[in-house]
Amino acid sequence: MTAPEARDTVAGMPATARIDVLLSTLNATDVGTLDSIRAKLDQVRAELLELDQPELAERAAEATAALARGDVAEFERGRAFLQSKIGHLR
Repeated sequence: MTAPEARDTVAGMPATARIDVLLSTLNATDVGTLDSIRAKLDQVRAELLELDQPELAERAAEATAALARGDVAEFERGRAFLQSKIGHLR
């Protein structure tokens, strides 16, 4: 049986699987309309809140704000930061 701390209580799926989905979603922000990219970032932010990662969720919100301002460099830095930190959650 899996240890309780290895499972996410919100979705009932292993936390590592949810992290993999988050990373895949972030990787998918390379292409698409601005609305679709924003929706993906909003999804990542919501998942991070469910995983009890409010600081990372705030960074996702900051990346969304950078995108809305048209600050592509800041958006890319924010996305890279999230990819790195979320990868360490495994």
